[in-house]
Amino acid sequence: MAGEEEATVARQRVRRQRPGQTPPPYRGPGGRRPPTLGVDVGGVIVTLAGRDEDTSFFGTRPLLTPAVAGVFDALAALTVQPFAGRVHLVSKAGPKVSANTRAWLAHHDFFDRTAIPAANVHFVRERRDKAPVCQRLGITHFVDDRLDVLAHLETVEHRYLFLGGSDDHAPAAQLPDWATSIGRWAELTTLLTDLGQDSPA
Repeated sequence: MAGEEEATVARQRVRRQRPGQTPPPYRGPGGRRPPTLGVDVGGVIVTLAGRDEDTSFFGTRPLLTPAVAGVFDALAALTVQPFAGRVHLVSKAGPKVSANTRAWLAHHDFFDRTAIPAANVHFVRERRDKAPVCQRLGITHFVDDRLDVLAHLETVEHRYLFLGGSDDHAPAAQLPDWATSIGRWAELTTLLTDLGQDSPA
């Protein structure tokens, strides 16, 4: 009986969708999604060495590209609370950059230092493709250094524009009301931890 009721609610939800509107993930009857964090790589985890790629590295020495200040401690803390292991990296990258990214993460002991599983790294070929990945993973909070990417993530309740990953980032002149501007990982950690106090575990 419970299965039939859940299916009925799901069908009603689909019928209420407007044409062309992206449906949010189904949360079950009366349910809320557990807090799940999505994080971009270039300009958020890895300091941008240039603007030619979303995740750019130091030329022929990509492994020497520095991490964004405070990112390891922040993600290690957030992986415990409030996200309880539900942290994913979602990055736009082709084969070369994705290989460099995986090598960089391994070289910097990212997975051991943050307790984020290697299986939680996801690559897409177009920026807009982050949206269906976030929907599939049930992402509730996402951090990116590009406002145009965040604009695609309509199923993500909390979207953060990160400005601390390069020297040439300036605050957006007019930030949409659905986005929050963040300059440092320490600031974001405090904000996300506070938000997590009212979220389901």
